[in-house]
Amino acid sequence: MRGVGTVLALVVLATVVATFARRWRIPAPSLLVVAGLAVALLPGTPTIRISPEVIGLVVLPPLLYASAEELSWRELRAVWKPVSVLAVGLVLASAAAVGAVASLVTPLSWQMALVLGAILASTDPVAVTALGRRLALPPRVQMLVQAESLFNDATSLVLYRVAVSVAVASAAASWGAAGGEFLLLAGGGTLIGALVAAVVTVIRRRTEDPVLETVISLVTPYAAYVLAEAAHTSGVTSVVVAGVVLGGRGDRLTNARIRLQLHAVYGTVVFLLESVVFSLIGLALPAQVRALSAGDRAWPLYALAVAGTLIAVRLLWVAPLSAVVQREGGIQRPNWRVPVVLTWAGTRGVVPLAAALSIPVTAKDGSALTERPLVLVLTTSVVVVTLVVQGFSLASVVRRSGIALEPDHTEREEAAARCRLADAGIRRLEELSELEAVPDVVLDRLRRGLNARLDDARDRLADSTAESADLVYRQLRRDLIAVEAAELRRLYDEHTISDTTRRRLQRSLDLEEARLADA
Repeated sequence: MRGVGTVLALVVLATVVATFARRWRIPAPSLLVVAGLAVALLPGTPTIRISPEVIGLVVLPPLLYASAEELSWRELRAVWKPVSVLAVGLVLASAAAVGAVASLVTPLSWQMALVLGAILASTDPVAVTALGRRLALPPRVQMLVQAESLFNDATSLVLYRVAVSVAVASAAASWGAAGGEFLLLAGGGTLIGALVAAVVTVIRRRTEDPVLETVISLVTPYAAYVLAEAAHTSGVTSVVVAGVVLGGRGDRLTNARIRLQLHAVYGTVVFLLESVVFSLIGLALPAQVRALSAGDRAWPLYALAVAGTLIAVRLLWVAPLSAVVQREGGIQRPNWRVPVVLTWAGTRGVVPLAAALSIPVTAKDGSALTERPLVLVLTTSVVVVTLVVQGFSLASVVRRSGIALEPDHTEREEAAARCRLADAGIRRLEELSELEAVPDVVLDRLRRGLNARLDDARDRLADSTAESADLVYRQLRRDLIAVEAAELRRLYDEHTISDTTRRRLQRSLDLEEARLADA
């Protein structure tokens, strides 16, 4: 019961924090970490202990799946080369640099320093997606950051296993075996994820029940993760591949009503899991610090040194890679703004924390790993630093870089697309009219609706005042909807209409208000 109460308290805390985060326009994950720290420092707060199995099995699969579903095959094909370089080369370079710095400036042995480097080498997909959700980055830059964080798991996991085997069993590192393990993790995870996606595709094409569709969508990431882990491959890679494949086919597997329901359900699940896990990061740090020995009290300086190393190595790696990519694209003078944004967007989060918690407590000979608490504190501290410092300032960095898409650009693109859609519909109506397959009254009604949408889209493209006029319209229509909703409640209270009619009419008003909000 105490665990259930803790989770419920975290959900309440996260809801309050998210409300203020939206009002203040700051990233919710960063504010959740700060709130978790503040709560953990209050007198009487119980000690929070995080289980790596809970994070790995309960939290990670749906969050990774939701992030992978947002990836576009077209954009992914355009950036696969730099993503491959970052997912392998940058992870290796970051692990080596952090291991070297940690062995020099901290009391850690070189074996445990290598473990720390392997844990923190890769960016975190959950944190990157959560922080970048509100940023108006160009599609290719957004895809590069997100795809890198999703596909660098296999490299970091192999490094982590090699480093732990060296630290725990004092065995020599076999890089040939590590290469084979990398192929097993990445290749096996990819194969299992693709198979799960194929099976789910067959099932969902034969299912039209919204409840079953929702259950299948919620179970899919867990099935991909558990099957891959049972086969001793990468569960994260399996979930990512399944999410990418199914996300690209989502519009062909379900109808509009089911897609709306799935979007709402997954939005709720992602919010709850992100809220709990980011709050836990802040809550866990004070208890981890209290477990340190007296000789590790300089841990804040160690954490800052490690975080600075990660940022420096990332910038030194990303800058020349960005210059090469821009030159291949025909840009003679490379832009420094993109590397800076890519560097600052490389945050750490849930995955490194789960890896650090998975470090064995004792070595093969039964002796205690006395350096484990310091590795755990440094991991959590670096995660907190990246989420707070980079998270709070990422929007400002993107804005100052000048690469963010202006709202006018997105609106013009959307208006142009609406014109094309309406034109396609009108052409189809003309074909039906010539065939005389549909009554004229129906054709006229459809034609009026399409022409109205076409005129509205053209007004948005041509008239600079269309935005303000449309804003006034939406505000007035929302006011009218509020009046209609009040009248609906009055009719129900006076027993003029039944509850069924009230619910149906209220849903109609809710859908219209949602459309106005989306517009």
